[in-house]
Amino acid sequence: MIRDFVKTECPQEEELRERLMTARNRLFALQMKLKEHNLPVLVLMEGYGSAGKGSIIGKVIKNIDPRFFKVFSMEKITEEEKRKPFLYRYVTKIPEKGKFVFLDGGWMEEITREQVQGNYKKQEYAKRVQSVKRMERQLTDDGYLVMKFFFTISEKEQKKRLNDLLADKNTKWRVSDYDLWQNKHYEKCQQVFDRYLEETNTSTAPWYLVDSKHKKWAELQVLEHLVEGIETAMENQKVSVPILQNIFPLKKMPKLAEVPLDKTIDQEAYRKELDSLQKRLGELHNELYRKKIPVIIAYEGQDAAGKGGNIKRISEALDPRGYEVHPIASPEPHEKARHYLWRFFNRLPKSGHVAIFDRTWYGRVLVERLEGFCLENDWKRAYNEINEFEKELCDWGAILIKFWVQIDKDTQLERFHLRENTPEKQWKITEEDWRNREKWDQYEKAVDEMIEKTSTEFAPWHILESNDKRYARIQALEIVIQEIEKHL
Repeated sequence: MIRDFVKTECPQEEELRERLMTARNRLFALQMKLKEHNLPVLVLMEGYGSAGKGSIIGKVIKNIDPRFFKVFSMEKITEEEKRKPFLYRYVTKIPEKGKFVFLDGGWMEEITREQVQGNYKKQEYAKRVQSVKRMERQLTDDGYLVMKFFFTISEKEQKKRLNDLLADKNTKWRVSDYDLWQNKHYEKCQQVFDRYLEETNTSTAPWYLVDSKHKKWAELQVLEHLVEGIETAMENQKVSVPILQNIFPLKKMPKLAEVPLDKTIDQEAYRKELDSLQKRLGELHNELYRKKIPVIIAYEGQDAAGKGGNIKRISEALDPRGYEVHPIASPEPHEKARHYLWRFFNRLPKSGHVAIFDRTWYGRVLVERLEGFCLENDWKRAYNEINEFEKELCDWGAILIKFWVQIDKDTQLERFHLRENTPEKQWKITEEDWRNREKWDQYEKAVDEMIEKTSTEFAPWHILESNDKRYARIQALEIVIQEIEKHL
């Protein structure tokens, strides 16, 4: 791709100046339309070391209100980021609707650097590329404009720029060891870059190669492509996105109506089992921390099904320094302004830690679907997107355990009345709970479809029979222990 790149002739000075002025003015005018259209723009700047990515970002953002953009340098990975999934540091930086984010270096730089220096096995490289393609597709499907620029310069020009920077004590710091290594292995790097660019060049997130020998010409290329991309994206905002087929093996699950709810456990047996299981889970938590294995436990279920008490019995067994419970409510405005999975990426545990979610990303295909908080195309796409998200977590090495806490309609009504009549529990019952109850059949149909389409072999659903809360708590502890022991 780089080898075949036909460099357009740099315009004469007068034409260059006129086109730059036009492009700058167009971008300045478009930023307000961007806000009106709620269009988020993610701009990825990749390329050879010393090709001028940073300086071009500086020139481009002069034409944008500083309230509407953020710039991130992605060269260094923090220790915290190393303990999170590969995509974490990029997904958490995506822009809100109506705003820009510029990344100086990004996922291409990370993947190709590891590849060219021989740190990836063949399978690992392919897995990373697949992750990136899924992420970019999910973002563009959700209405993001993803603009990807690769800055190319010749081996000779790169060497000259590096030497010029090294010669000045005030700019010497800008040259990294990798920049020097890259120049010495220019041909090898170009082969890896070419392969990556070809594999990730898609119709919805194409690559734009920038001839960056002349700085003003490089700026013009970026500005004109950026302006054209924004205008096209605004025209295409109402175009429906195709629903993709699931590619992951699924585990056959029963319908909720087929799940028996008559199982019970007496008080004495419950206490004995609870003590034994909590002790074992505490031991496993120490081993998980030592081996740096993350655990994610996801809870969904009907209102008053007993999720809170279930979570309490699991968390009691864990070291409080190594777990966090995330109660998920309606998204905050800054969360609603981004891809719906963004707020869950932000809550993922570090390796060796446990994250427990009281309600999850499945809200997209349950409450958001049934209450009309998202379009039909959005929730229908979500089954595949969620499977991809969970595959990413499992590929990272996480143990992912998903619980649906099931009760029957009569048990729910009994618990609702108990909450209303118990002063210390009245806060647990709301008008929304009663409203949701009226849609019991609709919710059951949606849950059945959710379980059917997202119970993958790598992240199956576990249905907890919770008419007897004590039985469900023991059942959950046994499943968590079993899954952790199997993984270890």
